[in-house]
Amino acid sequence: MNQQTIKEEFTLVGKGLHTGLEITARFLPAPENHGYKIKRVDLEGQPVIDALAENVVDTNRGTVVAKGDVRVSTIEHAMAALYASGIDNCLIEVNAPELPILDGSARAYCEEIARVGLQEQKADKDFYFIKSRIEVRDEKTGSSIIVLPDDDFSLDVKIDFNSKVLNNQYASLEHIEDFRESISASRTFVFVREIEPLVKNNLIKGGDLDNAIVIYDTPMEQVELDRLADLMNVPRKDVGQLGYLNNIPLTSENEPARHKLLDLIGDLALIGRPLKGRVIATRPGHSINTTFAKKIRREIKHQEVQAPIYNPNREPLMDNNRIRELLPHRYPFLLVDKIIEKGSNYIVGVKNITANEPFFQGHFPQEPVLPGVLQIEAMAQTGGILVLSGLEDPELYSTYFMKIDNVKFRQKVVPGDTLLFHVSFMTELRRGCAMMKGYAFVGEKIVTECEFMAQIIKNK
Repeated sequence: MNQQTIKEEFTLVGKGLHTGLEITARFLPAPENHGYKIKRVDLEGQPVIDALAENVVDTNRGTVVAKGDVRVSTIEHAMAALYASGIDNCLIEVNAPELPILDGSARAYCEEIARVGLQEQKADKDFYFIKSRIEVRDEKTGSSIIVLPDDDFSLDVKIDFNSKVLNNQYASLEHIEDFRESISASRTFVFVREIEPLVKNNLIKGGDLDNAIVIYDTPMEQVELDRLADLMNVPRKDVGQLGYLNNIPLTSENEPARHKLLDLIGDLALIGRPLKGRVIATRPGHSINTTFAKKIRREIKHQEVQAPIYNPNREPLMDNNRIRELLPHRYPFLLVDKIIEKGSNYIVGVKNITANEPFFQGHFPQEPVLPGVLQIEAMAQTGGILVLSGLEDPELYSTYFMKIDNVKFRQKVVPGDTLLFHVSFMTELRRGCAMMKGYAFVGEKIVTECEFMAQIIKNK
């Protein structure tokens, strides 16, 4: 799958939930590997903030990202719409310290994205695969997020409030493609008893009964309700019984739970890469959501490339016979057994190491270790397949080493290991030369890495 951006720009205008300002947010197409970035066009120099989990500085009633003193809040609804629409790259220009709240959901963002359409780009999507159970828990609040391995991305959300009106609710999303229809219109919510503390903290200046579900679950005198309405500068409302005080009916019985699911997707978008896994969230909120996203970001920073997923039961993309058609190497120097994955700019190859390899007779008889130079050679052969498979008549060409840089050997490779090679282009092909980056993995660990240049030459 390739990366995507929006086909053309669009603009949304509305008031800010917390500032009450009239805000304009402009969404623009962005180049490959750009990610989500937010530009404050109202400030000198128009500073840009990367919408990534490590830049989250506050999660009180919304997700806030910052770069130095420059902040943008309430980004989660826009992030959820971009992520769920399959968009990898987008620049958002905003003229205020927050994005507009609109109707309190992601509906308008999704509608505009659907209207302008998506533009497929050349670079491959860079998924983050959950390979083992990951859990983040907050003992004080009882919140938890558990993520399990899965071939797709899906979510289950359970919320639990000490409320006569909103107690336990559950929401799920099996297919992200269903987000726009089933989740995007779910609005944010607030309890009447929370309003005064929020107002005193200089928040929800733009909140009203049209952009949030307001839940009345604790009996109050009408005079007290009138006072709160005046605090928020909204019309007074006569309330005879507990329930929802909205001008617009609920979109579904579990709209609050669906909105929590929406917020969770928006915060997970700050991982910076689409996720493959099943997310199970209990009492989620922006704090624990972004705590989990930060955990994954640390893993991504620690290891630039995730170890490829290898399922020996699956048919390879190229078996040894096909590899022999592309490469001139033969025994004892053909060092790639099969190709299991390939994108437009990367490839994954496999080499099974056995005690019968001829070089183990001398390297070393008492302690067999795969020579590092052969690991580099195997990576180069894998890279050669990547290059040659993109040519019209690959059998007419060969690839030759020109340069090797930044080689690192991290761990020895011995009989019984299965080596996985991840090789990708560092630049576009120029004048028949390819610059590539290669990693060799055993299990989840990088054992070798290097950068190398190869030249494509037509056979005589």
